Amino acid sequence: MHERTPSWGVDPVPERLHVLSALDSTLLWGNLSVSLLVIVIGALLVPALSLRDALLAIVVGAVAGNVLLAIAALIGADARVPGMVLLRAPLGRSGSYLPTALNVAQNIGWSTFELIIIATAAGALSEHLFHWQGKWFWTIAFGTLSWALGILGPIGFVRRYLRKFASWALLFSMIYLTYWAISKSHLHAFWTEPGKGGFPSFGQAVDLVIGSVVSWTPLAADYTRFAGTRRGAALGAGIGYLVPTIWCIGLGVLIVLARGVSDAQALPAAVAAAGGVAFAALAAITIDESEKAFADIYSTAVSLQNFLPSMSQRLLITIVSATATGLALALNLGNYQNFLYLLGSFFVPLFGVLVADWMMQRGHYSPEHVFNDVEWRPAALTAWLVGFGLYQWLSPVGPSWWTQLVAHTHPQSVSFTASLPSFAAAFALTLVLRLVAGAARRRRTALA
Repeated sequence: MHERTPSWGVDPVPERLHVLSALDSTLLWGNLSVSLLVIVIGALLVPALSLRDALLAIVVGAVAGNVLLAIAALIGADARVPGMVLLRAPLGRSGSYLPTALNVAQNIGWSTFELIIIATAAGALSEHLFHWQGKWFWTIAFGTLSWALGILGPIGFVRRYLRKFASWALLFSMIYLTYWAISKSHLHAFWTEPGKGGFPSFGQAVDLVIGSVVSWTPLAADYTRFAGTRRGAALGAGIGYLVPTIWCIGLGVLIVLARGVSDAQALPAAVAAAGGVAFAALAAITIDESEKAFADIYSTAVSLQNFLPSMSQRLLITIVSATATGLALALNLGNYQNFLYLLGSFFVPLFGVLVADWMMQRGHYSPEHVFNDVEWRPAALTAWLVGFGLYQWLSPVGPSWWTQLVAHTHPQSVSFTASLPSFAAAFALTLVLRLVAGAARRRRTALA
């Protein structure tokens, strides 16, 4: 039972399954943070920023994002329910459906992106070894592997996959890729060279890094509900994701400066061309990439159970896996930069609402807080929309029709991060509206 997580849906996880230690959580989040897609985020930061400013933006964004991720992990370990079910507490049951739909969309998108980059990397290896790329074959193969890991569940995934070999293979691949980048780097010249300006600004770079981390906050509770302790879950997520994030994105900056590789789909072929040890490193990180697809597929299925609590989780995992694999076969990896920003504009203020509401409950969500009869909580929904509006005012992101509609409102003199102001606004407004509503209820009670 401990090795193979049962298909646990929306109900709180029982104490007998609180088995993931702080080390398990650190291994889980450390592995989830390493990705070819994360590495090439660094390519988006230069040459607009200097190496010095890019690294500072990475550190600032990673620290801010991982503080939020650690809090999300702690709340998940406290409530012991999936992330989207957790949102019933601040938003109401029906109110949680909108973020659930957004989370399903983002997870399917990430699953598709991951499978495309996995197939690209595997195809690069196959091309050099066998003169046959076979991206369609690798897409199906790794889609199947991601499905199998999803069926295994979080506990089995950590204890039977990460502990035994995946983490060691990942560490080897990261060390080699770092050597591969540094061996062609002129660090002193890169350090002293100024940025060329333009997009992104320093604040936008911070937002980009925060967005890459915060995209995991809606998923955190899906895994930390199985944690042994709240403290272990928070430290495992916060520290486990922080260090590799700084490493990966910083490595991406060096790769584009030293190797001229700025495209996620071009990176595998560039590494494979080095031959020798590079093949083993690329193979290891390609296999590791399937872990992210697993997490996105598993969390999509768990999120869908907020709509369909009685539907088989394994059936949902199968449907989601097939959908992501089909999309990966049909689509090319486009510009996902705005995708990250758009996720941030939705989920950063939403998380501010969740944290404020959780603090109003004295830092503890009981099942009664989550599974109540309230359908909508207008105050929390209003705070979320205000935070989203502030983010879009400071940094309009999304489809072109939307950015064109909103862009004329952007204060051109403002170039700092939009994430932190939107979080603060949603957090503060939730507290104020809750206090006002509480005072109104007390007055009505006194008058009665």
